[in-house]
Amino acid sequence: MTTAVAVPFRFFALQVVRARRLGPSLVRVTFAGEDLRYFQSDGCDQSLSLFLPHPGQSEPAVPYELGDGWWQAWRELPDGVRAVMRSYTLRALRRDPDEIDIDFVLHTPAGPASSWAARACAGDRVVLLGPALADNRAIRFRPPADTDLTLIWGDETAVPAVSAILEALPPDARARVWLEVRDPGDIQDLMTAADAEITWLVRDRSAVEGSPMALDALREAQLPDAQRPYAWIAGESGMVKQLRRHLVGERGIDRRRVTFVGYWRRGMTEEQLRETA
Repeated sequence: MTTAVAVPFRFFALQVVRARRLGPSLVRVTFAGEDLRYFQSDGCDQSLSLFLPHPGQSEPAVPYELGDGWWQAWRELPDGVRAVMRSYTLRALRRDPDEIDIDFVLHTPAGPASSWAARACAGDRVVLLGPALADNRAIRFRPPADTDLTLIWGDETAVPAVSAILEALPPDARARVWLEVRDPGDIQDLMTAADAEITWLVRDRSAVEGSPMALDALREAQLPDAQRPYAWIAGESGMVKQLRRHLVGERGIDRRRVTFVGYWRRGMTEEQLRETA
């Protein structure tokens, strides 16, 4: 059994069971391991930290045996040795057998995590820092009980979370959803029992700095009447901020009922983001 770091999070030693393409830019990797019996999550957008090996390494270098001292020891490892750390959202958790799915976005040019995911195969070893308690601070989708309309926007990095959210919505829920992806082949059939209208937006590949289509789509949308809407928006941080300003400033939604999460920032690596956090 691996060493716990701090409740409610701990390390999990995992292996790849299988990997399959979901589209030109998306690959789903399924992981298993004895430690997963301690993995607990009741959230739809559960955030995780995944540690990946460098090419030529049989497993990622993470000194989790040091307990709470692991972070400083990990940072002090040489660049070519220190495990690659990336943040992802849990797509699915299953029991009997214990497995989790994580969906990866494949980039061009590929970074270290994208390169790893593109060649992932059964037996590859990773380390995961994830929840040991079902209700934890890395869950952000928390609509108030009186919500009468759920508004959701996400780019391709948020598709796993949005998929899980839609699957969890009850039949009497109303939802309006916008998902922005880079390729038509990345569009998926999403399952939900809710009254959900899902709009897929395919980004203009020629746009170097992204496309304003998401903001335009929301501004032009005729939303159903609602007294107590709740919004969840996640993806590129600059776009997320623009959409939040629209929902609060132009739509008049209570800012306390808008959850916004910047999964990534254009022009910055995750390492750079962590340095500025």
